[in-house]
Amino acid sequence: MSVVSLLGVKVLNNPASFKDAYQFEITFECLEPLQRDLEWKLTYVGSATSSEHDQELDSLLVGPIPVGVNKFIFEADPPDLKRIPTSEILGVTVILLSCSYDDREFVRVGYYVNNEYDNDEMNQDPPAKPVIDKVRRNVLAEKPRVTRFAIKWDSEDSAPAEFPPEQPEADTVEDDGTAYGAEEEELEAAEAAEAAEVETAEGAKANGEDEEMGGAEDTSGPAAAKAEDEESDAGSEDLEAESSGSEDEEIEEEEGEGDNDEDMEMGEDGEGVGSNEANKDQQRQAQHQGEVMVH
Repeated sequence: MSVVSLLGVKVLNNPASFKDAYQFEITFECLEPLQRDLEWKLTYVGSATSSEHDQELDSLLVGPIPVGVNKFIFEADPPDLKRIPTSEILGVTVILLSCSYDDREFVRVGYYVNNEYDNDEMNQDPPAKPVIDKVRRNVLAEKPRVTRFAIKWDSEDSAPAEFPPEQPEADTVEDDGTAYGAEEEELEAAEAAEAAEVETAEGAKANGEDEEMGGAEDTSGPAAAKAEDEESDAGSEDLEAESSGSEDEEIEEEEGEGDNDEDMEMGEDGEGVGSNEANKDQQRQAQHQGEVMVH
């Protein structure tokens, strides 16, 4: 439990010029008499990239501290421009208000600070070298960040515990290592069983595929080759038959044309003979057509 509790901090001159001093009204409570003074500090963060530019603006010793609620005003000088990079003067930075007892910090309050020109024209088009007389600071007092630390005060009883408290019941609890090993064994057994099931399923699937292949027709071997030869012979016979039939038809057509020529020649000699010959030709053609149909 902290002997001193910070109750509130109020920024008095805000906003203000960059070169004006910082002023804070601090209220705190002391629960028991203290043998030493409280040390208050204000630190200005000069750069966000390096702590080398941080500078302590001021420090104040307050004491002796009476028991109860106490209030005082803490005033600190503005930062030294020579210790701040030129590119870091304008923009947002941080100030830290802290309090320590016997060189042990127990509370810290951080504020954002915005540094900008007091007119819009210079803010939109800032000069290459900052004009400090025109720079105005604004502390965001509504959003402080407070951090507290447990420290040792005057008595040993107030010192924070350096070691965890004893826990006799912890010895009766089962060791985590044993339980973890048992869980590992169960997990390995489960994985082995799952792998065996997968292998069994794959083996059954392979056997089923072999049986299906066995029931299919054999497309290789002597029997298949013999069947293919028979099919090819049958196809060749049909082609020969068709070719012979077409040759016979061509021969008969040629003979019919020859007879027609002879009939035409005979027709020149006499009409009666030509008519008889024409009748004969028609009978022959009918006979040939019948033969062709048979084929």
